[in-house]
Amino acid sequence: MTYCCGILVSEGLVMIADTRTNAGLDDISTFRKLHHFAVPGERMISIASAGNLSITQSVIAIASAGVENPETGALETLSDAPNMFRAAQLIGRAIRKVRAIEGEALDRADISFKITLLVGGQIRGDRMRLFMLYAAGNFIECTQDAPFLQVGEHKYGKPILDRAVSYATDLYDALKIGLISMDSTMRSNLGVGMPIDILVLRRDAHAPEVDHRIDASDAYFRDLRERWSSALRAAHIAIPRPPYGLGASGET
Repeated sequence: MTYCCGILVSEGLVMIADTRTNAGLDDISTFRKLHHFAVPGERMISIASAGNLSITQSVIAIASAGVENPETGALETLSDAPNMFRAAQLIGRAIRKVRAIEGEALDRADISFKITLLVGGQIRGDRMRLFMLYAAGNFIECTQDAPFLQVGEHKYGKPILDRAVSYATDLYDALKIGLISMDSTMRSNLGVGMPIDILVLRRDAHAPEVDHRIDASDAYFRDLRERWSSALRAAHIAIPRPPYGLGASGET
Protein backbone atom coordinates (compact mmCIF):
# COMPACT_ATOMS: atom_id res chain seq x y z
CA MET A 1 0.00 0.00 0.00
CA THR A 2 1.06 3.58 -0.49
CA TYR A 3 -0.19 7.14 -0.54
CA CYS A 4 0.94 9.86 -2.93
CA CYS A 5 -0.65 13.18 -3.77
CA GLY A 6 -0.01 16.02 -6.16
CA ILE A 7 -1.39 19.52 -5.58
CA LEU A 8 -1.37 22.04 -8.43
CA VAL A 9 -2.01 25.65 -7.38
CA SER A 10 -1.52 28.97 -9.12
CA GLU A 11 2.01 29.39 -7.76
CA GLY A 12 3.26 25.90 -8.53
CA LEU A 13 3.21 22.19 -7.77
CA VAL A 14 3.56 20.08 -4.62
CA MET A 15 4.27 16.34 -4.83
CA ILE A 16 4.28 14.10 -1.73
CA ALA A 17 4.88 10.35 -1.49
CA ASP A 18 5.44 7.87 1.30
CA THR A 19 8.03 5.10 0.94
CA ARG A 20 6.45 2.01 2.51
CA THR A 21 6.18 -0.97 0.18
CA ASN A 22 5.22 -3.76 2.58
CA ALA A 23 3.53 -3.77 5.95
CA GLY A 24 3.05 -6.65 8.37
CA LEU A 25 4.06 -7.82 11.79
CA ASP A 26 7.52 -8.79 10.58
CA ASP A 27 7.75 -7.43 7.02
CA ILE A 28 8.18 -3.68 6.59
CA SER A 29 10.37 -2.18 3.88
CA THR A 30 10.78 1.12 2.10
CA PHE A 31 11.44 2.23 -1.45
CA ARG A 32 11.47 5.66 -3.05
CA LYS A 33 8.26 6.32 -5.00
CA LEU A 34 8.88 9.93 -6.02
CA HIS A 35 11.17 10.12 -9.05
CA HIS A 36 12.51 13.23 -10.81
CA PHE A 37 13.62 13.81 -14.37
CA ALA A 38 15.27 17.19 -14.82
CA VAL A 39 17.18 19.28 -17.33
CA PRO A 40 18.25 22.31 -15.28
CA GLY A 41 16.59 25.49 -16.48
CA GLU A 42 14.62 23.62 -19.15
CA ARG A 43 12.35 20.99 -17.57
CA MET A 44 11.38 19.33 -14.33
CA ILE A 45 9.17 16.24 -14.35
CA SER A 46 8.21 14.32 -11.21
CA ILE A 47 6.57 10.89 -11.08
CA ALA A 48 4.89 9.43 -7.98
CA SER A 49 4.07 5.73 -8.19
CA ALA A 50 1.59 3.36 -6.62
CA GLY A 51 0.97 -0.31 -7.33
CA ASN A 52 3.11 -3.38 -7.92
CA LEU A 53 6.71 -2.33 -7.29
CA SER A 54 8.24 -4.48 -10.05
CA ILE A 55 5.80 -3.01 -12.58
CA THR A 56 6.39 0.60 -11.55
CA GLN A 57 10.17 0.08 -11.65
CA SER A 58 9.95 -1.37 -15.14
CA VAL A 59 7.72 1.43 -16.41
CA ILE A 60 9.98 4.17 -15.05
CA ALA A 61 13.09 2.44 -16.43
CA ILE A 62 11.56 2.12 -19.90
CA ALA A 63 10.26 5.70 -19.86
CA SER A 64 13.76 6.87 -18.89
CA ALA A 65 15.47 4.88 -21.65
CA GLY A 66 12.93 5.93 -24.27
CA VAL A 67 9.83 4.61 -26.01
CA GLU A 68 9.17 4.48 -29.72
CA ASN A 69 6.65 6.99 -31.05
CA PRO A 70 4.21 4.88 -33.11
CA GLU A 71 3.56 7.78 -35.52
CA THR A 72 7.18 8.71 -36.30
CA GLY A 73 9.12 5.60 -35.28
CA ALA A 74 11.52 7.82 -33.35
CA LEU A 75 12.70 6.97 -29.85
CA GLU A 76 11.31 9.54 -27.39
CA THR A 77 12.53 10.10 -23.85
CA LEU A 78 11.40 12.29 -20.98
CA SER A 79 14.43 14.46 -21.66
CA ASP A 80 13.21 15.45 -25.12
CA ALA A 81 9.40 15.38 -24.81
CA PRO A 82 8.26 18.77 -26.19
CA ASN A 83 5.53 19.30 -23.58
CA MET A 84 3.95 17.68 -20.52
CA PHE A 85 1.10 16.14 -22.50
CA ARG A 86 3.60 14.31 -24.72
CA ALA A 87 5.53 13.26 -21.59
CA ALA A 88 2.33 11.74 -20.17
CA GLN A 89 1.68 9.97 -23.48
CA LEU A 90 5.23 8.58 -23.44
CA ILE A 91 4.77 7.16 -19.94
CA GLY A 92 1.42 5.71 -21.01
CA ARG A 93 3.18 3.90 -23.87
CA ALA A 94 5.79 2.64 -21.39
CA ILE A 95 2.98 1.18 -19.25
CA ARG A 96 1.49 -0.60 -22.26
CA LYS A 97 4.93 -1.89 -23.29
CA VAL A 98 5.51 -3.42 -19.85
CA ARG A 99 2.05 -5.00 -19.98
CA ALA A 100 2.84 -6.49 -23.39
CA ILE A 101 6.12 -7.94 -22.07
CA GLU A 102 5.05 -9.08 -18.62
CA GLY A 103 1.25 -9.37 -18.78
CA GLU A 104 1.00 -13.04 -19.76
CA ALA A 105 3.46 -14.17 -17.08
CA LEU A 106 1.67 -12.08 -14.45
CA ASP A 107 -1.66 -13.59 -15.47
CA ARG A 108 -0.26 -17.12 -15.14
CA ALA A 109 0.99 -16.25 -11.66
CA ASP A 110 -2.40 -14.69 -10.79
CA ILE A 111 -0.77 -11.30 -10.19
CA SER A 112 -2.81 -8.31 -11.26
CA PHE A 113 -1.23 -5.58 -13.36
CA LYS A 114 -1.58 -2.79 -10.81
CA ILE A 115 -0.02 0.61 -11.38
CA THR A 116 -1.14 4.20 -10.98
CA LEU A 117 1.16 7.17 -11.51
CA LEU A 118 1.07 10.89 -10.87
CA VAL A 119 3.09 12.81 -13.45
CA GLY A 120 3.61 16.49 -12.81
CA GLY A 121 5.96 19.27 -13.75
CA GLN A 122 6.76 21.83 -16.39
CA ILE A 123 8.72 21.99 -19.64
CA ARG A 124 9.90 25.36 -20.91
CA GLY A 125 7.37 26.77 -23.35
CA ASP A 126 4.51 24.74 -21.82
CA ARG A 127 2.31 25.38 -18.80
CA MET A 128 2.70 23.46 -15.56
CA ARG A 129 0.51 20.33 -15.57
CA LEU A 130 -0.37 17.33 -13.45
CA PHE A 131 -1.71 13.99 -14.74
CA MET A 132 -2.87 10.68 -13.28
CA LEU A 133 -2.04 7.60 -15.38
CA TYR A 134 -3.83 4.27 -15.06
CA ALA A 135 -2.87 0.66 -15.78
CA ALA A 136 -4.15 0.90 -19.36
CA GLY A 137 -1.81 3.82 -20.06
CA ASN A 138 -4.68 6.30 -20.28
CA PHE A 139 -4.73 9.40 -18.11
CA ILE A 140 -6.68 12.33 -16.72
CA GLU A 141 -5.46 15.86 -16.01
CA CYS A 142 -5.71 17.95 -12.86
CA THR A 143 -7.81 21.11 -13.29
CA GLN A 144 -8.30 24.37 -11.42
CA ASP A 145 -11.70 23.13 -10.23
CA ALA A 146 -10.11 20.02 -8.70
CA PRO A 147 -6.50 21.07 -8.01
CA PHE A 148 -5.17 17.81 -6.59
CA LEU A 149 -4.81 14.16 -7.54
CA GLN A 150 -4.09 11.13 -5.32
CA VAL A 151 -2.96 7.55 -5.83
CA GLY A 152 -2.85 4.63 -3.43
CA GLU A 153 -4.62 4.73 -0.06
CA HIS A 154 -6.28 8.08 -0.66
CA LYS A 155 -9.54 7.93 1.29
CA TYR A 156 -8.17 9.08 4.66
CA GLY A 157 -6.39 12.14 3.29
CA LYS A 158 -8.95 13.23 0.70
CA PRO A 159 -11.44 14.99 3.04
CA ILE A 160 -8.70 17.34 4.25
CA LEU A 161 -7.70 18.25 0.70
CA ASP A 162 -11.35 18.63 -0.31
CA ARG A 163 -12.01 21.10 2.49
CA ALA A 164 -8.79 23.09 2.51
CA VAL A 165 -7.20 23.23 -0.97
CA SER A 166 -8.16 25.48 -3.86
CA TYR A 167 -6.27 26.66 -6.92
CA ALA A 168 -5.64 29.98 -5.11
CA THR A 169 -4.03 28.31 -2.08
CA ASP A 170 -0.52 29.54 -1.24
CA LEU A 171 2.17 27.13 -2.43
CA TYR A 172 3.55 26.40 1.04
CA ASP A 173 0.07 26.20 2.54
CA ALA A 174 -0.56 23.51 -0.09
CA LEU A 175 2.52 21.68 1.16
CA LYS A 176 1.34 21.98 4.76
CA ILE A 177 -2.15 20.70 3.94
CA GLY A 178 -0.66 17.86 1.91
CA LEU A 179 1.49 16.83 4.88
CA ILE A 180 -1.59 16.89 7.16
CA SER A 181 -3.30 14.68 4.59
CA MET A 182 -0.32 12.31 4.68
CA ASP A 183 -0.27 12.25 8.49
CA SER A 184 -3.99 11.45 8.63
CA THR A 185 -3.44 8.58 6.21
CA MET A 186 -0.50 7.17 8.19
CA ARG A 187 -2.52 7.27 11.41
CA SER A 188 -5.31 5.22 9.86
CA ASN A 189 -3.35 2.75 7.70
CA LEU A 190 -0.17 0.90 8.64
CA GLY A 191 0.49 0.29 4.95
CA VAL A 192 1.52 3.94 4.58
CA GLY A 193 4.63 5.13 6.39
CA MET A 194 7.80 7.16 6.63
CA PRO A 195 10.08 8.40 5.26
CA ILE A 196 8.08 10.91 3.20
CA ASP A 197 9.50 12.48 0.05
CA ILE A 198 8.36 15.98 -0.92
CA LEU A 199 8.87 18.22 -3.93
CA VAL A 200 7.93 21.88 -4.28
CA LEU A 201 8.22 23.29 -7.79
CA ARG A 202 7.43 26.96 -8.40
CA ARG A 203 5.82 27.83 -11.71
CA ASP A 204 8.35 28.68 -14.48
CA ALA A 205 11.32 27.87 -12.22
CA HIS A 206 12.18 24.55 -13.96
CA ALA A 207 14.08 23.45 -10.84
CA PRO A 208 12.90 22.25 -7.41
CA GLU A 209 12.50 24.85 -4.70
CA VAL A 210 12.26 21.98 -2.19
CA ASP A 211 13.40 18.39 -2.70
CA HIS A 212 13.42 16.87 0.76
CA ARG A 213 12.93 13.62 2.68
CA ILE A 214 11.07 13.73 6.00
CA ASP A 215 11.94 11.00 8.51
CA ALA A 216 10.81 10.27 12.05
CA SER A 217 13.30 12.77 13.49
CA ASP A 218 11.94 15.72 11.50
CA ALA A 219 11.03 18.43 14.04
CA TYR A 220 8.58 20.30 11.80
CA PHE A 221 6.57 17.20 10.93
CA ARG A 222 6.40 16.12 14.58
CA ASP A 223 5.14 19.57 15.50
CA LEU A 224 2.61 19.53 12.64
CA ARG A 225 1.22 16.18 13.84
CA GLU A 226 0.85 17.40 17.42
CA ARG A 227 -0.69 20.74 16.44
CA TRP A 228 -3.19 19.07 14.08
CA SER A 229 -4.28 16.58 16.73
CA SER A 230 -4.68 19.39 19.30
CA ALA A 231 -6.62 21.53 16.82
CA LEU A 232 -9.03 18.67 16.07
CA ARG A 233 -9.64 18.07 19.78
CA ALA A 234 -10.22 21.79 20.39
CA ALA A 235 -12.58 22.01 17.40
CA HIS A 236 -14.84 19.16 18.47
CA ILE A 237 -14.92 20.43 22.05
CA ALA A 238 -15.94 23.90 20.83
CA ILE A 239 -18.86 22.56 18.79
CA PRO A 240 -22.12 22.34 20.84
CA ARG A 241 -23.31 18.88 21.78
CA PRO A 242 -26.02 17.42 19.49
CA PRO A 243 -29.56 18.35 20.61
CA TYR A 244 -30.75 14.75 20.42
CA GLY A 245 -31.52 12.07 22.98
CA LEU A 246 -32.28 12.05 26.68
CA GLY A 247 -31.04 15.04 28.63
CA ALA A 248 -30.05 17.03 25.56
CA SER A 249 -32.45 19.88 26.33
CA GLY A 250 -33.72 18.94 29.75
CA GLU A 251 -36.78 17.22 28.26
CA THR A 252 -37.60 13.57 27.73
